[in-house]
Amino acid sequence: MSIKSNIKRNSKIGKKIIITFFILSLFSMMILLLIIRYQKVIYGTNVNLGDLQEAELYIPSNPTFSEVVDILQFSGYIIDIDNFIWLAERKNYPANVKGGRYILKNNTSNNDLVNMLRGGKQTPVNVIFNNIRTFEELAGVLSKRLEPDSIHFIDSFYEEENFNKYEFFKYNFISMFIPNTYQIYWNTTTEEFIARMFQEYNRFWNETRLELAKNAGLTPLEVSTLASIVDEETVKNDEKPKVAGLYINRLNKGMKLQADPTIKFVLGNFSINRILNRDLLIESPYNTYLYEGLPPGPIRMPSIQGIDAVLNFEKHEYLFMCAKADFSGYHEFAKTASQHNRNAAKYHSELQKRKIFR
Repeated sequence: MSIKSNIKRNSKIGKKIIITFFILSLFSMMILLLIIRYQKVIYGTNVNLGDLQEAELYIPSNPTFSEVVDILQFSGYIIDIDNFIWLAERKNYPANVKGGRYILKNNTSNNDLVNMLRGGKQTPVNVIFNNIRTFEELAGVLSKRLEPDSIHFIDSFYEEENFNKYEFFKYNFISMFIPNTYQIYWNTTTEEFIARMFQEYNRFWNETRLELAKNAGLTPLEVSTLASIVDEETVKNDEKPKVAGLYINRLNKGMKLQADPTIKFVLGNFSINRILNRDLLIESPYNTYLYEGLPPGPIRMPSIQGIDAVLNFEKHEYLFMCAKADFSGYHEFAKTASQHNRNAAKYHSELQKRKIFR
C-alpha cells in the first residue's frame, strides 16, 4: 500500500474518531443536562411562602390525588405544580394520598414536599377546652379546631354505644372529658377523639388522685359531680377547696347540699342571679333542696381545679355559704343557720338595691 493511500485512510479514521468523540461529548452533555434538570426537579426548591416561614395546608380525609393538586395550586405556595406531579407519580404518591394538616416551610424542596405528604407527616393542632357546661358547647369548640363538624361530635357524645363501651352512663359521660390542652391531629375522627379522652381520663386519675378520692369517701365519678357544683358555685380557684369542704361537711352529716347551682341546672339557666322559693320545689333528681346526697351526675364539665379542690378539700366546720354582698365573687361562710341568715339578708338587700330580681 502506498504512502498516499495510508495517509488517506488515516485521515478517514481520524475524522471518524473526531465525529465519534463529538457525538459522545454531545451525548454526555445531554445526559449531564438531564441530570441537572432532574436534580432541580427533585431537590430544587418548590415552596415559596413569600415573607412567611411556615404556612398551614389542610387536606380533607380520603382525598384523591387530583384534589391534593388542586389544593396545592389554590394555596399559591407551589412554584412548579408540574414538577410536583412528575415526582409524586414516580414516588407512587397518588396511591398513598393521606389527609391531614401539614406545615409547609419556606424553600422546601420538591422531594421533601412529596415525602411529607406521602408519609402523612402532619402536624397536630392544639385543642384547648375549658369552662364548658354542655356537650353542645364542647362540639362547637372542637369543630373550630378539628375536621369533623359539630353535628358529628354531638351525635357521638350522645351515642349510647359509647356509654357502654367506656362504662359510663348518659348522665355522667361528660365526666370522662378532662378540660385541658391537647395535641391532636386535625383529621381525627369523633370516635378517635372520644377514645383519646378515655386515655386522658385514665391518665388523670392516677394512684395519687384515686387515693385522695378514697380518703374523701368518694368515687372518682362522685368527685367529678361535686367538682361540677363547686365550679358553678365559685369562679375563684383559691376559694374552691373551702367550698368543697363545706359540701363534704354537709354530706358527712346527712344534710341536703342545698346547692343553688343545681337549681340553675334544673332550670336550664346558669345566668340567673337569684333563686326563687318556687324554684326549690321543682321535681328533679338534681334538685339538692329536695333530695339528699349528690345529684345523679355532673351539672357541667368539671374543671381540673374543681376536681383537685374536692380531692384536697379544706377541713373546717362551715355548713352554710352565701355570696358576698359586695359582688366580688367570693362568699361568706357560716357554721350556724342564724349566722348564715344574717349573711343572706345582706346579700338579698343588695339584690333589691340593685334591682336584681332574677
